[in-house]
Amino acid sequence: MYNQYFGESHEMLRASVRKFVEREIKPFIDQWEEEESFPRELYKKAGGAGFLGLGYPEEYGGTPADIFHEVAYIEEIVRCGSVGLAAGLSSHSIAVPPILAMGSEEQKKKYIPPVLAGDLIAVLGVTEPSGGSDVANLLTKATRNGDKYVVNGSKTFITSGVRADYVTTAVRTGGPGHSGISLLIIERGTPGFTVSRKLEKMGWWASDTAELSFDDCEVPAENLLGEENKGFYGIMVNFLRERLYLAVMAHTVAEMALELSIKYAKERTAFGKTLTGFQVTRHKLAEMATSMEAAKQFDYSVAAKIGDGVDAYKEVCMAKNFATKVCDKNVYEAVQIHGGYGYCREYLVERLYRDSRLLSIGGGTYEIMNEVITKFMGLR
Repeated sequence: MYNQYFGESHEMLRASVRKFVEREIKPFIDQWEEEESFPRELYKKAGGAGFLGLGYPEEYGGTPADIFHEVAYIEEIVRCGSVGLAAGLSSHSIAVPPILAMGSEEQKKKYIPPVLAGDLIAVLGVTEPSGGSDVANLLTKATRNGDKYVVNGSKTFITSGVRADYVTTAVRTGGPGHSGISLLIIERGTPGFTVSRKLEKMGWWASDTAELSFDDCEVPAENLLGEENKGFYGIMVNFLRERLYLAVMAHTVAEMALELSIKYAKERTAFGKTLTGFQVTRHKLAEMATSMEAAKQFDYSVAAKIGDGVDAYKEVCMAKNFATKVCDKNVYEAVQIHGGYGYCREYLVERLYRDSRLLSIGGGTYEIMNEVITKFMGLR
């Protein structure tokens, strides 16, 4: 099959991830979904296989890779059947880049290698109960006191936050707006830092999601990333890839929903013929396939731009919105095609339906993406 984006090394990686999923995840995923967690050991196994280090420098334990190695990994890990597990296993992908971009050499050597090896879990703490996508107006405050920062505030919707070993945390050290934000690395066990609660969610069950609290939490000043009040840059370095990753997750779920629907429609009979014997079903499947392929190719084209260092900020927001909308439609139609069985948890389309709902919310909501797009269009 012709594909301009993936070569031999990408397909080798894809095959490796597929085997990993079949061996280490699929036999247990239904149990982990019910338990709303998965073993920490899985991080170690994924790190040992080199998956967690894809695209990171070798001197910090990374694995040489380009953007399409990352895309191939995401597509295959999502095929484990749990978007929550895929997200939880990859929580470091938004926690480590700010350290790589802004951290000192000492910080990089201390905090990056153990995460890429799967020994530690790293998460990003930006979103707050009062702010949601309004990152520039976060309220968590850090006040310098000698060789420490005293942090007060809270974070919410933190993927893998329940058992994280450290949090790359956005705090306010200066005035209002993005120019007063800094990034601090706050380690588990720091006095005043607590996991206030584990959030119960509609989907992404296998991914623990936490609300974190900081009450006079004293953080060593040496844990500041870069300069004070320059942390918004560290947050911004995540946005391109994070939104691309979510778009790729969306087109993958849309493709899985299509595949499951085709399989079911070929086997299920009604009124003396299979569901594919009805034109309405065939046309529905054709529309699902068309929109999914369009989303996938759009995502690939944006990934290529990002990989080439092109500023694709507008395009990645478009891709995320388009892919998540396609995903929402495909999982809806998949449940509809499955009928009553699509509403039962023993069928994967039921989980895909629930898991997909977060994709147009996480990493910046659908509405925020549209605001960004209109800004690039000169409409505000």
